[in-house]
Amino acid sequence: MSRSVKKLTGLVAATFTPLTAEGEVNLSAIGPYIDYLIEKQNVKSVFVNGTTGEGCSLTVDERKQLAAAWCQHGKGKLEQVVVHVGCMSIKDSQELARHAASIGADAIAVISPSFFKPINAEALRLFIKEVSDSAPGLPMYYYHIPSMTGVELEAADVLNGIEQMIPSFQGVKYSGADLRDLGQCVCYCQSLNWSVLYGIDEQLLGALVLGVHGAVGSTYNYLGHIVNQMLSAFDNGNLIQSRALQFEFMDVIAFAKNLGFDVAVNKQVMSEVSGLVLGPPRLPLLPCPVSKAQAIAQKIKDFSQRH
Repeated sequence: MSRSVKKLTGLVAATFTPLTAEGEVNLSAIGPYIDYLIEKQNVKSVFVNGTTGEGCSLTVDERKQLAAAWCQHGKGKLEQVVVHVGCMSIKDSQELARHAASIGADAIAVISPSFFKPINAEALRLFIKEVSDSAPGLPMYYYHIPSMTGVELEAADVLNGIEQMIPSFQGVKYSGADLRDLGQCVCYCQSLNWSVLYGIDEQLLGALVLGVHGAVGSTYNYLGHIVNQMLSAFDNGNLIQSRALQFEFMDVIAFAKNLGFDVAVNKQVMSEVSGLVLGPPRLPLLPCPVSKAQAIAQKIKDFSQRH
């Protein structure tokens, strides 16, 4: 690593990708989006072009434009901009990694390829290494999300020995439900001072008990101010308050899931709650009926007003 690394902790918003009504990238929304996250949610780090951002539905050029805009508008405002560079093609991932380094991103992350899947942890480590080698000065995070990639390798196995291959490796975004595997990741990362960020928002408290250092999630775009209260309560040893907030959070997510809560719905909910115009999702995701998004948004607003 060519520079000191600031450890990634706390809440990280997995950002939505603003699109015009015609489905083109809308960079003009990013400046106001950053201000909203900071001023209304007290969330100062972002994870760009990931699942929430429909990254795998965007072209390489679109992903470059978005990453550059987040870095440009976030300079001096955001604490960290993590750019997801994972693609099916290692060459595309390498190109995005080099670009992230050139625009001043704070870190990069990569998911596993999901069409031709790595057959074992060593194959995935090699893929991550080849991408990281294209931007050796940037911290690299492995983005573990088996529900989307279909890659069922245990994250702890992927981490085992990876520091010997990738000097810039700094941790994992863990979006899985296996708390035993998560715990082993936390245990492995402790001595290396790496970050483990949890990615299932409605289960965050359980992950905090295991020792994760923060969380990356879509709901922190509009409920970050409340989840920050939960983090503070937990850090202060007030388990009763942190549990009460997590239970209320679970109730909101359960309500949303009963109505159907995918990325497209979540994006429209963000528009309804924040007032930002983020536009439609990109096919094959279908636009969300406004009435559904408004019902979920009202539930979120009621939750926010209580706190």
